[in-house]
Amino acid sequence: MAREIVRRIDGIGARGVNATLAGLLALTSDAVLAFDGTGRVLLANEHAQRLFVHGPRGLVGTDVRALFPPAVGVVPRRPFSPSSLPFPVDGSQQLLTCLTGDGAQTELAVRAREVGMTDGSAHGPYLVVAHEADASKAADDERERLVGELSRANHRLAGTLDIVLGTLGTRDVTTLLEKVIEEITQTMEATGSLFFVAEGDGYHLRGRSSALRQARVSRYMPFGYMIEKLTTRAGRALRLRVLEPGRDALRRGRPAFREMVDEETREVFEVRAETLPPFVSFIAVPVWFGGHVIALIEVGWEHVHPTRREDAELLDAVAQYLSVQLVGAFSALRQRKGDHLDNVASRLRARLMEASGAKEAPVLSCLASACQELRATPCAVRVVTGADGNVTVALPGGDVPLAVDLGLTTPLVACAHGDVAESEVLGIATESDLARWLDAHGASDRGAVLDLGCLGGRRQVFLVLRDATAEPFDDLELRFLRVVAHDIRELTLGEEARRQDQRIAQALQTGMRNELQSVRGLSAQGIYSSATATAYVGGDFYDLVRLPHERACVIMGDVSGKGVEAASVSAAVRTALGAYSWQGLSPARMVRLLNDFLLGFSRLETFATLFVGIVDLRVSLLTYCSAGHPPALLVRGDTGEIESLDVQSGVVGAFHEMDYKNGRVRLSEGDLLLLYTDGTTEARSPDGAFFGEEGLRDAVMTQATRGYEGFLDRLLATLDAFTDRQLEDDVAMVLLRFDSLGGGLAP
Repeated sequence: MAREIVRRIDGIGARGVNATLAGLLALTSDAVLAFDGTGRVLLANEHAQRLFVHGPRGLVGTDVRALFPPAVGVVPRRPFSPSSLPFPVDGSQQLLTCLTGDGAQTELAVRAREVGMTDGSAHGPYLVVAHEADASKAADDERERLVGELSRANHRLAGTLDIVLGTLGTRDVTTLLEKVIEEITQTMEATGSLFFVAEGDGYHLRGRSSALRQARVSRYMPFGYMIEKLTTRAGRALRLRVLEPGRDALRRGRPAFREMVDEETREVFEVRAETLPPFVSFIAVPVWFGGHVIALIEVGWEHVHPTRREDAELLDAVAQYLSVQLVGAFSALRQRKGDHLDNVASRLRARLMEASGAKEAPVLSCLASACQELRATPCAVRVVTGADGNVTVALPGGDVPLAVDLGLTTPLVACAHGDVAESEVLGIATESDLARWLDAHGASDRGAVLDLGCLGGRRQVFLVLRDATAEPFDDLELRFLRVVAHDIRELTLGEEARRQDQRIAQALQTGMRNELQSVRGLSAQGIYSSATATAYVGGDFYDLVRLPHERACVIMGDVSGKGVEAASVSAAVRTALGAYSWQGLSPARMVRLLNDFLLGFSRLETFATLFVGIVDLRVSLLTYCSAGHPPALLVRGDTGEIESLDVQSGVVGAFHEMDYKNGRVRLSEGDLLLLYTDGTTEARSPDGAFFGEEGLRDAVMTQATRGYEGFLDRLLATLDAFTDRQLEDDVAMVLLRFDSLGGGLAP
């Protein structure tokens, strides 16, 4: 703000004198002009603005000779001289026939006097006082003026009452501001109004009248800009006007600074063009609460408009009323904004969770959605690993080398999972090195730095930037970005870990589902079907172990849970049962030992259902322990009847001191033994019906008549048809056929 300096129009004097003179001019009913030694009008009161013909810029700056005969509206080419005026400058009165502002001719009584030389010039400044010579007409004009003032006062009063009554008790800040802005605009017969709210970092645009919807307005202005400084210093509304740029300024292109005049004190100030409202004349109104300016209202006109002190005083009164209303409304607005951003963050998290298992995590689309919510654009920071560690930023205008520190906790060259423990979001500070670097590259500095760390083998850092006319991110928006960044990082890393676990589990289960061992006297087949690709890392397993002395151990199990935990427990159970079977233990004893083993094995509350059977081919006997597992089915080869092996015990790995029992059944040659997991009987049709034990028995009976070969494939096809190929759980099945029993095996 170094260039926003205060200066005075040459010849007007000190600020206090200006204010006193302005007060006097407002009190008199005569038209009053002041002009300098070059004939340039320096000031004019409101009556002069109405009385004399002038252009859209008003009287100030006009050549005084163009206001009087012989050529009203025409500026003479010759240099100005007091002698060229149609009246003397010695204080004597002169009658002149002049054109008024409405085009009518009237006779004026004009007096002028040179009031002193303050700038070293040869002459000036001069003061001109004029009134209509016809006393009756002057009285009529005065009466008309008073009636007009009364009419305006009534209109202003009605508008003020509308504002009070229409906004009384309002806590919806959007409704409140819309009503206030429109009512103020109509009351003041203005082009439009703007409403800025003071927040932690500056003034943020929070409302504009309907006529300004398409106007280019700065959405943010930092503390200390000129209009705010002037209104805060004055403590009240100011009547201001933007001056036309001079020829030299126009030749240099669009000026970065413009001149603005205080209509009361006639002081001129240099202001950044980007902070000016889209008005020529306007009133800047501070809204005070507790000794602080909490908002700023700008009411303006697109052309030069004579503003009155009464207008400013009325707007001050409106602002005083609004201050209490606004404090409550701002609190409600902040709460609503925070709730909205929390809801958006929850929806983005849900989207990430729904994408679990997808080949590519939707990191960029999720970030893009978050940025769209904030009216911002993500610009990727690309880190090229190598000796020089090049870093570029994909700004809207193209990639540029990054030549400034982003302020991140972890250096950009790092790209290992352990190097970045948490995501990080930093607001871009005004006048920081990064802000200046962005400005130098034609990019906006309104935004934040967002670091997701290393995801998918790459460091993922972004600049999230808004338009240069927008406001910086506030604390609620930065918090929103931090939540989104944290969720993206955590869920993406979790998905990467899940995929790694899935690969490990698949390797474990692939080892568990090798082909069944070959046992003389037995034919065996096994089949496994996943409900989904993810379910492939579940806990179902089976095995057939060949034992000495014409014996075999058949195992079918289902461990609770999914993933590496379930797969590792399944592998341990299968290995332990294989070892127990070689020790000659009974199935119940094997399961009892396994129960103790499982209770101390898993960090999680993992349990299993098991069917463990020892087949003794010499004596045609199956001894089994069914621990919480669906009952095995035995299809008699000679009659085709189906028997359930229904001696049941509790699950394994849930409780100490669990009682496990053995069941026994005699076998005959040609008998079939079917083992299966609960995914078989719990399969559902599209209408929700279970396949169930009866459905399984019917299917087994049907397939048994078609022979042993392809039995399990046909049974699984029946399940697929029943569920419309929509299994909800894994299905594992093992089928044994007893071919030779009673010691009939060859040595």
